[in-house]
Amino acid sequence: MVKAAKRRVAILISGRGSNMTALIQAASAHDFPAEIAVVISNKVDAPGLAGARERGIETLVIESRPFGADRAGFETALQSALDDEKIDLICLGGFMRLFTAPFVRHWYGRILNIHPSLLPSFPGLDPHGQALRAGVKISGATVHFVIPQTDAGPIVMQGAVAVHDDDTPDTLADRVLDVEHRIYPQALRLVASGATRIENEICKTMTGDTVRNDTLISPAPLT
Repeated sequence: MVKAAKRRVAILISGRGSNMTALIQAASAHDFPAEIAVVISNKVDAPGLAGARERGIETLVIESRPFGADRAGFETALQSALDDEKIDLICLGGFMRLFTAPFVRHWYGRILNIHPSLLPSFPGLDPHGQALRAGVKISGATVHFVIPQTDAGPIVMQGAVAVHDDDTPDTLADRVLDVEHRIYPQALRLVASGATRIENEICKTMTGDTVRNDTLISPAPLT
């Protein structure tokens, strides 16, 4: 039997790239269905670039500043690099730049992002502050396909944490980040292996492994 070729992945970063590190570590496993082919940053001083190089991953810098408000111009340069690298999938890892609708549509179903809330709740900026102000008892992280609308694409995977009464945005962010590092590699595994499909803007998983008897109740019930 011919072994299926691994999907080639580009990770886009603008900062430290902690989710980038989690993806690289996961993809180093021999049975992982994707390989991290390149890490691309729009900032030359992004700390994550050094971390990628230390792990033997090719890095590229396509600075966005010279393009100013010309998002299409930046995306033309980015697309050229993605084509050169023969990229199949894109993972956004703290990439702080908005894409145009044509670019996102071109990559529909092939570009992933992670957001630190249980979408569709608390999209956009300050999700942890939003969660605390709303008084929710459970928060978490969401891996989703990217569409032109911000933080609104089909959801691939979610992970939850309890919200504590004494939480601050920082303490909640720390716990949610641990969940991010767990679910992003697993979501990429699902997509790269072909175990997901999008139907009517909803992501369906074809593994049959969905947890059906697991619950998270917060705060814990009195006994």
